[in-house]
Amino acid sequence: MEYSNDFKTQSPIFDSHSHYDDSRFDDIRNELFDTMHQNGVCGIVTCGCDEASSTAALNMAEQYDFVYAAVGIHPGNIDSGTTVEQIEQLAHHKKCVAIGEIGLDYYWVDDNKPQQIEIFEQQILLAKKLDLPILVHDRDAHADTLEILKRHKPKGVVHCFSGSVEMAQEIIKLGMYIGVGGVITFKNAQKLPDVVKIIPDELLLVETDCPYLAPEPYRGKLCHSGMINLTAQKIAEIRGTTAEEILNLTTANAKTLFNL
Repeated sequence: MEYSNDFKTQSPIFDSHSHYDDSRFDDIRNELFDTMHQNGVCGIVTCGCDEASSTAALNMAEQYDFVYAAVGIHPGNIDSGTTVEQIEQLAHHKKCVAIGEIGLDYYWVDDNKPQQIEIFEQQILLAKKLDLPILVHDRDAHADTLEILKRHKPKGVVHCFSGSVEMAQEIIKLGMYIGVGGVITFKNAQKLPDVVKIIPDELLLVETDCPYLAPEPYRGKLCHSGMINLTAQKIAEIRGTTAEEILNLTTANAKTLFNL
């Protein structure tokens, strides 16, 4: 598959949320990983959504020293047959740095809310038991997500944040990180620029959610971690700083969150 790969930066890039097990990477994954360093990428967390993808994430993490894995059951994958017990077994791997991607998604399916909530809470409790952060998926489920996070107070990040400024303020009060990806570069990103303005330096993370959500001018194309430089440039513009400063502080934040 054709992809763009010329995003060199002198500052380190840490992609806090990606999905490199996706089949769109199958023909280029090794080539892409072999060139990550020349694009400034020093760290990647690739996330699982069920047992199979979590295992794939761990396998990639074993192969590349700068790749780390998160394991979990995504709300869209709760019918996969994966159990929380299986995720717990995988989470003991030395390169597992988080439980994720977990959370709530009422956009695609909303007739199984109780089941989604149960699996989400079980995995939060697992993360607390193992002293790991969580990677939170929240789509069209802001109220329930926030209520659960307030009740359990886990450490972690709300990835690809799509909530309001008011919700962001509540997440910040909990000491949780907020993940910002390529959506910040989209012309129709309405609430996110205001959210980006208020995130404390120490709670900001950057991510791709690749292969999805490539930043402008590559929107709709295959996304990869090297493109974070474009996201950082937009964040810097909004916050009145430089892309280099954004990349340096988000890399330090990722290392803190993931205990690296």
